[in-house]
Amino acid sequence: MLIDSVTPMTTHEPDFRFTRPGALIAALPAVLGFVPEESLVLVSLERGEMGAVMRLDLSQALGGDLSHLAELASASGADTMVAVIVDDDGAGCPMCNQNYRDLCDELTAALSAHGMDLCAGHIVDRVEAGGRWHCVDGCGSAGAVEDPMASPLAAAAVLDGRRLYRRRGDLQAVIAVADENRSAALVPAINDHAELREADWRADPDGCGRRDVEAAIAWGGWVSDGGTLGDGELAALACALTDVNVRDTLYALAVGTGAAAAEALWALLARTLPDPWRAEALVLLAFSAYARGDGPLAGLSLEAALRGDPDHRMASMLDTALQSVMRPEQIRELAVTGYRLAKQLGVRLPPRRSFGRRAV
Repeated sequence: MLIDSVTPMTTHEPDFRFTRPGALIAALPAVLGFVPEESLVLVSLERGEMGAVMRLDLSQALGGDLSHLAELASASGADTMVAVIVDDDGAGCPMCNQNYRDLCDELTAALSAHGMDLCAGHIVDRVEAGGRWHCVDGCGSAGAVEDPMASPLAAAAVLDGRRLYRRRGDLQAVIAVADENRSAALVPAINDHAELREADWRADPDGCGRRDVEAAIAWGGWVSDGGTLGDGELAALACALTDVNVRDTLYALAVGTGAAAAEALWALLARTLPDPWRAEALVLLAFSAYARGDGPLAGLSLEAALRGDPDHRMASMLDTALQSVMRPEQIRELAVTGYRLAKQLGVRLPPRRSFGRRAV
């Protein structure tokens, strides 16, 4: 059962209480990073404010065990949940409404086992301005969805540099392999470069690592400005990411002033490199996205990384943190190791940037 589990973690997140279902539904794209379709979305509320948000394909929710979803919800620390069922065809279907009542009953029981209460359930046809919602239990409450782009959380996401996608598939395209034939063709070049780098590393490990980190920073800026990389540069980067000291140093770029450029490079490598090197780029991308509060991109990147390497320790650790609703400020502390390693290598990293505080 694949669950998108995120928390509204924007650094400029406003103090906004959701007192209207139409406003809460409108905020979902800003939190998930895309407009949910055919979905069950579970939202935790803490003193009226949105906490953890979990999304599950509606087909899976209707035919599956909801205990894992409830377990993830319990990690949020909230005791009150709201369910939003997104179904374009079923929102006005009486028979479907009964199915959704049964779904909410099952969800209520699963949450209750963890001491949580499902305080409301809403069905909505589409998550956009003018979409219509009504309560699942037939209470008579109904209304229009407010404009998602006018949501305070959407404004906060834009301030944080997050892009909002029309659908989940558009977000997945950020990390999808662009050309499998080209990726496969890179394997000989990577292996050849690995032999050359091994000789350089044996002669001067710190010098080799320093050159790799400096090259990654420079190429990140090049890619961010619209430049492309040839097979030689891609092979060199793939080999550099297999060096633990280099890779751990590069995690620090996620909290530096050059974070956007580095993230552009990791995304390019994720779409271009073959396995197993691709996994390292995906984890760097996930860490960068997580550090700036983009849970959806972090989650998709970790999912892909663990498919390629189920035993990847950093990917597993970050995935556990994300599923446990650990906030970005805690994850950013891991970057301290990168700055320490950079000092040992003699590399000057971009200075740490300040992250905004939550408005009060």
